Parts: sequence; C-alpha cells; structure tokens
Amino acid sequence: MAKKASNTQLHQAKIAKNDEFYTQYIDIQKEVEAYLEYNPDKFRGKVVYNNCDDPYESNFFRYFVLNFEKLGLKQLITTSYKPS
Repeated sequence: MAKKASNTQLHQAKIAKNDEFYTQYIDIQKEVEAYLEYNPDKFRGKVVYNNCDDPYESNFFRYFVLNFEKLGLKQLITTSYKPS
C-alpha cells in the first residue's frame, strides 16, 4: 500500500519544484508530442484553458506559450489565484 502523503511532505514538494508533486516540463512535452504523432493538427485552432497556482511558474503555461504557433493554438487562457 502506498504511503499517504503528509502535509509536511506536500509542503516540501511545493518548495522543491522538481518533485513529482509538480508536472515536469519534459513530461508535458512528451505527452503533447505523442498526441501530435497521432494527429499533427490535434491542437490547431483550439483554445487551451490552463488553471494553475501561478502562470509564471507553471510548466503547462510555459510549454503552451513557447509552442503556441507551432501547435496552431487559437487562444491560451491561464487563470490563477495568486499573483507572482
């Protein structure tokens, strides 16, 4: 049985952003590229809604903003509950 994460462990994961608590950029890249191998136009003309803690720290925001034109996105919407 997997060990239940304590609040302390989650807090430590938040501080150490390379922890599995946060999705790594390379994992996002691999997953999106798998979709693109299947269908190169998968994201073309689409709106991506990204709900995150802080868009300037989010690897999802970073990936989609850096690849906006390559993916052919129509719009990228990012919301957050706190400013950077």
